[in-house]
Amino acid sequence: MNPIDAFKALSNESRLQILQWLKEPYVHFKPHEGVDMEEIGVCVSQITDKLNMTQSTASQYLTMLQRAGLITTKRIGKFTYYQRDEEAIRKLAHYTMSDM
Repeated sequence: MNPIDAFKALSNESRLQILQWLKEPYVHFKPHEGVDMEEIGVCVSQITDKLNMTQSTASQYLTMLQRAGLITTKRIGKFTYYQRDEEAIRKLAHYTMSDM
């Protein structure tokens, strides 16, 4: 994970909000077709609906978070699911607290 890419990804309010929602998916999203959101993640359509924006914009935001290493994806059939990469987030937090 490149910290600069992570900070760029988090500099957008919607992308930061996505990351916060994914921390507690059952608080922020309804389950998608019986999928365990803790284990599998949250479907892109759920995130798009909650953001109230086009799927292409939401997908761009999610791609930026993924490239920054802050979220992971799982493809199941025609659906893509997203979840936080907790280890990467811990590393970023450690980076911010270390002597630079």
